[in-house]
Amino acid sequence: KLTSLALQPVITSELVEGRVHLKCTYSRPPSKPLLQYMVVWSRLSTPGKKEQIQRDTTPRSFSYVEMNGVNLKLGDTVFCTVTAFTRDTPEQQSLPEESKGFYAGIKFLPESLQIAEDGKEHVLTILSTVPIACPGHNDSCKITLQLSTEDLGKDSQLLGPPDITLSACQVDLLRSPCSESSCAAAALTVTAVTDFAQDGNRISRIRAEPLRRRDSLWRSYTPKDAKVTVQDLPTGNCYSFTDPHIITFDGWRYDNYKIGTFLLCRSVSREFEVHVRQWDCGGHRSATACNCGVAAR
Repeated sequence: KLTSLALQPVITSELVEGRVHLKCTYSRPPSKPLLQYMVVWSRLSTPGKKEQIQRDTTPRSFSYVEMNGVNLKLGDTVFCTVTAFTRDTPEQQSLPEESKGFYAGIKFLPESLQIAEDGKEHVLTILSTVPIACPGHNDSCKITLQLSTEDLGKDSQLLGPPDITLSACQVDLLRSPCSESSCAAAALTVTAVTDFAQDGNRISRIRAEPLRRRDSLWRSYTPKDAKVTVQDLPTGNCYSFTDPHIITFDGWRYDNYKIGTFLLCRSVSREFEVHVRQWDCGGHRSATACNCGVAAR
């Protein structure tokens, strides 16, 4: 056998004659110029099991495979395995070296988020690892993604409204030169809904669905979801009840028997305000006020 050559195969993606191809590139040892390379392309068919899709023998330091939507589709995780051998003695082979898995398609970064009901915004990036081919539409070559959110309960059963909100309902992935496995990217923010309910930690998912799929490669493809876990935080409560007894957020208690409209609560850090209106609900002997209206902003 040949000694270890450190071929270090890496998969990237690019457009070749307007069609999406994956490219396996590997190092060519300068001390051995007369080497041939056998490149085996495979895809992850089931977890832990690979399926061979193409085999090349070439003197070049790269190999291509086309994403034709049949044996290689968007959503596949692809590997290339390279073995070097001498032209004169092909039985003298190096140990095969496998690339890292390359996910071909759209993915969220990070793939999962853990956030809390604290009002903070968290940046989520959506990127395509393959270039976007738009024949005849090079001026505005893009994929438009429709975003939606769903709440996941136990056993992945859909529950009620989601626990998160997004800064956009649609994003455009505009084609750009591929760099570090990103050929198009967009960013949005995710915020946990502050619902004032003690409902425990909840899991929501974000879905992205490509719209106006002109290209057959994109037609049957749905990207993976992003999972967002929302940590439930304890919330404060204040009360105004009966004739009105008032309990503030910090537990201070007092009464207000007056008639009129009053400021019940105002935030100094955001636009949040609650007014309460009280009317005379007592008899001739004692003056008593009761809540008759509330306005919140």
